[in-house]
Amino acid sequence: MNIPRLVIAAPSSGAGKTTVATGLMAALAARGLTVSPHKVGPDYIDPGYHGLAAGRPGRNLDAFMCGPERVAPLFLHGAARADVAVVEGVMGLFDGAAGRGELASTAHVAKLLRAPVVLVVDASSQSRSVAALVHGFASWDPEVRLAGVILNRVASDRHEELLREALEEGSGVPVLGSVRRTAAVATPSRHLGLIPAVERSADALRAVRDMGELIGRSVDLDALLALARSAPPLTAAPWSAAEEVTPVAGRPRIALASGAAFSFSYAENAELLAAAGAEVVPFDPLHDATLPDGASGLVIGGGFPEMYVSELSANAQLRSSIAALAASGAPISAECAGLLYLGRELDGAPMCGVLDATARMTERLTLGYREAVALTDSTLAPAGTRVRGHEFHRTVCEPGAGPSPAWGWHGPTGPRTEGFASGSVHASYLHLHWAGAPQLAERLVGAAARHGRGPAGS
Repeated sequence: MNIPRLVIAAPSSGAGKTTVATGLMAALAARGLTVSPHKVGPDYIDPGYHGLAAGRPGRNLDAFMCGPERVAPLFLHGAARADVAVVEGVMGLFDGAAGRGELASTAHVAKLLRAPVVLVVDASSQSRSVAALVHGFASWDPEVRLAGVILNRVASDRHEELLREALEEGSGVPVLGSVRRTAAVATPSRHLGLIPAVERSADALRAVRDMGELIGRSVDLDALLALARSAPPLTAAPWSAAEEVTPVAGRPRIALASGAAFSFSYAENAELLAAAGAEVVPFDPLHDATLPDGASGLVIGGGFPEMYVSELSANAQLRSSIAALAASGAPISAECAGLLYLGRELDGAPMCGVLDATARMTERLTLGYREAVALTDSTLAPAGTRVRGHEFHRTVCEPGAGPSPAWGWHGPTGPRTEGFASGSVHASYLHLHWAGAPQLAERLVGAAARHGRGPAGS
């Protein structure tokens, strides 16, 4: 399949990749093109802005969690019927999973996609040195096609002239755009990065529109499209959720937490649940007083419950409904924010009380990829199941007496156990992309179907 595509990378984090990538998506969409948005790595927040810009779900391409062999198939699945795809990188171009070489880096994904790379360079504190920087990135790995540069945070016409002269003389990489220094499109941040688009509503739409206008007038869209169209065809077959799982009978209804407090979810997770035979019904714990009627399973992903503690705690009817579902033996899978919500308290406010655990905010960031093994049989995975996931939080969860740990792995300080697992509840800080372990979705849906049938059908 031949999907025109570009990878937007940078020498480091903070160079302006998200502004350029999101703005490029919006500018191309404003031309009437169908744009497929993608993000390298595990991040949930940038794809939310990408989705607003492109009008279709932002999707992640993570070679660590899903495996390098699935990157091109997942890309083709997400880019189906698109005119062009824009892939935003992660960190610096060559930064990947710590201690694993290029694995899961932007460069790695670009090579797997055979996609040209455009480097966004923060030019705010340099002039002629920019050529040395770009030359180094262009020559570091000859398998990476660094095909263009977009200069960001350029101060003036004279500054741009100096930068272009240096790059023309010393790098051989064409300049495809120059973005002036501006605060007009700044996107607010907090303790885990940008504020998710779903929380900003009209402000997020306005920010994306402004990014599109800024990038539309600052870059050569025709040259970027020509570059995207120069990418060679991919020989992989598109990923298909239906080919990864076997559907169960009975069409069990699985409630999926959504909304501002629980906005972290990979699109493929819900697609796998549906392919495994479930009816997936979203609900918003901030506003819905009860679970969807007939729910026989529950999935609560990540997000920012710590920003909505009062509202979540005040929704006592829903908290009781979730506790009753857990007590009935229905399968429940919770990640990070979901773990906090299922506990007894979060920052002193009552939560669902499904788990004998209290959680609180801290100043310490826990971040990184994990290779984990299931330590306890649960509704999500049998003991011994190996997965690859990602941790990203500033809370701690202090357990009381209760279920066995969900996962074990080797961390920087030695072996570690984490999470809670019982026959029906699986709750952990570990974020998983189920495309890398589709059997998890099939097992959860099977448990929901059995629960829905009741004792007579078990």
